[in-house]
Amino acid sequence: MKFDTPATTNPIDQLKVVGQPVDRIDGRLKTTGTAPYAYDRFDVVANQAYGYVVGSAIAKGRIVSMDLSAAKAAPGVITIVTAQNAGKLGKGSLNVARLLGGPDIQHYHQAIAVVVAETFEQARAAAALMRVEYARSKGTYDLAASKDKSVAADSFNAPGATSIGNFTGALASAPVQLDATYSTAHESHSMMEPHASVAAWDGDRLTVWTSNQMIAWTVGDLAKTLGIAKEKVRVMSPYVGGGFGAKLFLRSDALMAALAARAARRPVKVALQRALIPNNTVHRSATIQRVRIGATRDGQITAIGHESWSGNLQGGGLEAGAIQTRALYAGANRMTSNRLALLDLPEANAMRAPNEAPGLAVLEIAIDEMAEKLGMDPVEFRIRNDTQVVPDYPSKPSSSNDPQSKKPEEQKKPNPHPPFSKRQLVQCLQTGAQRFGWDKRNPRPGQVRDGQWLIGMGVASAFRDNLVTKSAARVRLDGRGNLMVETDMTDIGTGSYTIIAQTAAEMMGLPLQKVTVRLGDSSFPVSCGSGGQWGGNSSTSGVYAACMKLREAVARQAGFGVEEATFADGQVRSGSRAVALADVAGSRGMVAEDMIEFSDLDKQYQQSTFGAHFVEVAVDIATGETRVRRMLAVCAAGRILNPKTARSQVIGGMTMGVGAALMESLAVDARHGFFVNHDLAGYEVPVHADIPHQEVIFLDETDPISSPMKAKGVGELGICGAAAAVANAVYNATGVRVRDYPITLDKLIEKMSAFA
Repeated sequence: MKFDTPATTNPIDQLKVVGQPVDRIDGRLKTTGTAPYAYDRFDVVANQAYGYVVGSAIAKGRIVSMDLSAAKAAPGVITIVTAQNAGKLGKGSLNVARLLGGPDIQHYHQAIAVVVAETFEQARAAAALMRVEYARSKGTYDLAASKDKSVAADSFNAPGATSIGNFTGALASAPVQLDATYSTAHESHSMMEPHASVAAWDGDRLTVWTSNQMIAWTVGDLAKTLGIAKEKVRVMSPYVGGGFGAKLFLRSDALMAALAARAARRPVKVALQRALIPNNTVHRSATIQRVRIGATRDGQITAIGHESWSGNLQGGGLEAGAIQTRALYAGANRMTSNRLALLDLPEANAMRAPNEAPGLAVLEIAIDEMAEKLGMDPVEFRIRNDTQVVPDYPSKPSSSNDPQSKKPEEQKKPNPHPPFSKRQLVQCLQTGAQRFGWDKRNPRPGQVRDGQWLIGMGVASAFRDNLVTKSAARVRLDGRGNLMVETDMTDIGTGSYTIIAQTAAEMMGLPLQKVTVRLGDSSFPVSCGSGGQWGGNSSTSGVYAACMKLREAVARQAGFGVEEATFADGQVRSGSRAVALADVAGSRGMVAEDMIEFSDLDKQYQQSTFGAHFVEVAVDIATGETRVRRMLAVCAAGRILNPKTARSQVIGGMTMGVGAALMESLAVDARHGFFVNHDLAGYEVPVHADIPHQEVIFLDETDPISSPMKAKGVGELGICGAAAAVANAVYNATGVRVRDYPITLDKLIEKMSAFA
């Protein structure tokens, strides 16, 4: 099915099942511990051995020698795989560094071996007996020190730098100006379930049970790395215990399990130990960001510039912190720049709301700082600079970064300013301010106390583009009127099973109990996968397309006109005649498969999601300890397919925003090039005691430009702006402006002496 015109009235609009706060259909499995996660798959293949991955002890250099004799002789050891005996390996298209290092080392904890033994304990003990000699090379590990050597770089869907009007002149002439530099920290995904896989070979065919967000991507890169045909690789990931972007790609657990199983000639299971994950897998890069804003005295932005620097390995992408500034606020004169510095730290890659999460953490502080300079309420300042068209809409990146490669007429062509398909940012801010009691906020910082605590309120806008991508599904109707949905879509804790079942039930006029959903298997039709906030909207649209094809087949089989047929209560009806779906399917059943493909509506309209965060904090006057007291998010994100699962996604994002604001930071050892606090003892994340009452409001919205579901993504909107709302609340409480995340108490306490 081609989605090339805005959606009109369709079966989803009935909202009998879709749009209802249905409990997650996989909830009982999750809460009883019976959901089959990758490392728990003792049931899928017999005689599993255990693999233990050994990571490099240097960040850059070469392996000079490896003495494996003691390890091989250890009890229970079956085999040890290294680059020397693994055979020729390629590199996945989506991997920056090789997943098996040696002799060259590209980053700390790069996998250099997997020890296979009868038990996990035997494999771990043997790994400790390996003796590896390295020759270190000098590396670069400090973003600030490398900033001046950075280069402009494109992000995956937009150019690295843009310029509209005369930013420099407009800023210089603006009566009110802001010029501030901020920084965000390296962050770890720290999902609950570690990267884990079970691999088994049957001749030259490989099956991997793993924890992964994007099945088709992983099949392709695993085949490419091993040098075998994609048709010989099957990947299954029916349940994922969190990913946040770290499991978008093939990682070393899956590759090392496959190599180990081939060498051991039996199935092998591998889980990356927690202390290996931050350095071995991926992380969110730290950023340095400079924001400059010029405005008239009545609060109209006339110039806005945002520059962002991040770091990565050679060939890696950037954290484009300036990207949302192109579309969020009005202003005739604009400049954005995203630059990349080469670092020898582990790979930086997608983490929940890449680009916008750290970008809004900075921009939304700057907006508050500018409002204070103007003497304006920060909510009013944001509303005053709302826009219904995109101020800076650059074309997609060209194949060449050289502007001279473009024709003169292309260079002179002005950027278009497409309208937003739906934009309710003002409504989000107004609704949130009213619900949160914003009128009770004292605009003068450091004025409100509750005993030993200073109390403050903060606000921030939320913004995230709505991405859509093709997605396929297969539906089977049997002779008992049951419907089976099959797609390689994954459920990473987001509720995919539930909203897909709701979509199919709505489309076919069935109760939810008659629908079964099977996910996460590469033998199923290729879906959009889970990531980028595109999963829920795109995958359900694929199910919609398959169900539309099945509806047509059922109507014809029943002798009805396709346009006149309606589906309800397990029947297909036309006029006064009705036939049970079970009878139409008969003993042979009926199968339909289709794909949703999106055209260029996203070029005619800017599709985005919007929100507003409101936060109240308390800061101890003696210690600087910050406690979040309450949080509110108001979201406008198209049709909400399931308010209960959507709320869970938003509050999860809000919680991660608290972590980014107050505690999360991977500390770099700039001498040896690794993240020191590479476990959950040293890398702090919010726990239940840190998170107070959270409220989420969804504005009533449908977006027919987005998809036949008229929905949008919401899973990443919750983190966008949340950190800045916390930071702005801390400033309102204390009068201390911290521009270096996270806002730990040591950054507050020295400047709070007036309250002691």
